[in-house]
Amino acid sequence: MKTLITATLFATMMAGTAFADTTLKLVEVITSPERTETLKSIVAKFEAANPGTKVDIISLPWNEAFQKFATMVSAGDIPDVMEMPDTWLSLYGNNGMLESLEPYLAKWEHTKELTPRALELGRDVKNTAYMLPYGFYLRAMFYNKKLLQQAGVSEPPKTMDDFVKASAAVSKLAGKYGYCMRGGPGGLNGWMIFAASMAGDNKYFKDDGTSTMNSPGWAKGIEWMVDLYKKGYAPKDSVNWGFNEVVAGFYSGTCAFLDQDPDALIAVAERMKSDDFGVAPLPKGPDGKSFPTIGYGGWSMFSSSQNKDLSWKLIATLEGPEGNLTWNKKIGALPAYTAAEKDPFYAGDQFKGWFQELADKNTVPTVMPTYLEEFAFFKDSLAIKTSQQALLGDISAKDLADQWADYLTKAQQKFLAKK
Repeated sequence: MKTLITATLFATMMAGTAFADTTLKLVEVITSPERTETLKSIVAKFEAANPGTKVDIISLPWNEAFQKFATMVSAGDIPDVMEMPDTWLSLYGNNGMLESLEPYLAKWEHTKELTPRALELGRDVKNTAYMLPYGFYLRAMFYNKKLLQQAGVSEPPKTMDDFVKASAAVSKLAGKYGYCMRGGPGGLNGWMIFAASMAGDNKYFKDDGTSTMNSPGWAKGIEWMVDLYKKGYAPKDSVNWGFNEVVAGFYSGTCAFLDQDPDALIAVAERMKSDDFGVAPLPKGPDGKSFPTIGYGGWSMFSSSQNKDLSWKLIATLEGPEGNLTWNKKIGALPAYTAAEKDPFYAGDQFKGWFQELADKNTVPTVMPTYLEEFAFFKDSLAIKTSQQALLGDISAKDLADQWADYLTKAQQKFLAKK
């Protein structure tokens, strides 16, 4: 009997140890101190609801995240759950590395409460939910009311021509500039918005897979961006600016205009009086249309996870109504739930510019071709290097358009050949 009791106690202790040793690895890639603290607070609720389970959060700085995460994966250091940017989804989804969330969504009580757009975008690869979007990033234009007044500009520009004129006027003020250009990491959105708006069309490819990047309208938009910088309408060092730098450039009063998502509103609202800035729709091109990019981020599970059901519970905690609203209010994205529109937080004047864009038939939210496996490298590496070369005069705007068109044509035609 003593031997039986001892064996039972030992087995119980071992089972408890194994349970306590259950650790999930969670990687976040769009990071800031505030985001990480919010993530930790939501994860803490998951840990409390699942005793013995711990979540190891790994935070990768966004400017280096693509390369660092690729290195982790190549070394076999793969997480259970990760924050998945829209531009990475195809790369990892098409390579069989992500677990389908469809079986879980079919049983989850909150699936029906998600916006149709969230479910549609989460199924962007193979029409399978390899990601559950937590929110959306739609570009609009922040403007500094004081700088415009000092420069003699009566209202935020409604057209790209007006934008150039206003930027020129502000740039005549000592130490001030028109546009907070994002020439470094994450800067592709601005190029795509203004190139498409100049072209009056957001089609990235012709039917045969040929890229439109070097077609007359798009190429003119790319040249328009290069000219803004070369004419001194953007700070000289903005050629290297990423998210933090462009946002700081705006709230510090260095430049009057910033095209950004709602996530920039957090830092801006903390440092500027509400009467000193506004958010307006992006200026329209010659055809009276604008094409603000709409991006999204979400949660994905890797197929290599040894704890898939537990990993889903973590995703469900992060994506559930309470976690999702808490997360999006802190990061500044538009939530994935239909009921969120009624929340007082999103009903204020600060979000007016984004909702005006959504209501304007001549403003067309545009998704970049993130379904291409090669797009992540294009956005986070090739586009940065070549656009900086064009801004600095090492290559022409035409060379830039041609290089982008060549790369994207090959990627699209490869994609079409597989269909």
